[in-house]
Amino acid sequence: MANPNAVGSLNLDSFSSGRLAIIKATTLNTSGNGVTTGIDLPLLSGGLTASGATANSGGVIIRRITVQNPSGSVASANVSISATGDGLNLVTANTVLSSVNAVGQYQDINIASPYNTKVVSGNVTSCLYVNINTVASNANTVDIIVWGDVVSF
Repeated sequence: MANPNAVGSLNLDSFSSGRLAIIKATTLNTSGNGVTTGIDLPLLSGGLTASGATANSGGVIIRRITVQNPSGSVASANVSISATGDGLNLVTANTVLSSVNAVGQYQDINIASPYNTKVVSGNVTSCLYVNINTVASNANTVDIIVWGDVVSF
């Protein structure tokens, strides 16, 4: 007979497409890169290893980034997400959040090359940064969630 608690003994690297990072109730009304606005997404709550080399650092595969749970429209916001706080090493291209125009709406942001085929290594970053290119014209909030696979911790 199977143990109903078997999942509890497994780590995220035993599953596919788990939640890698989340930021809740953040506003998109200040422009700049993640360092300027303070909007960052710690991967695995900052749990990636940075051992000085890609081969033995932790890594994740980013499959999807979702902007959801708006308190109101943020459809005028244009954002990108990068692996470094300087706005370079873009994980997503600049994206207008046109679908996030009311409560109950969401939008998935496409993963850009090279990260659509490349592991994000803890040697490069343990955090993703939200870059706000065009601000939302109000103080409405959203949640941003990164989904993907763990290669190693």
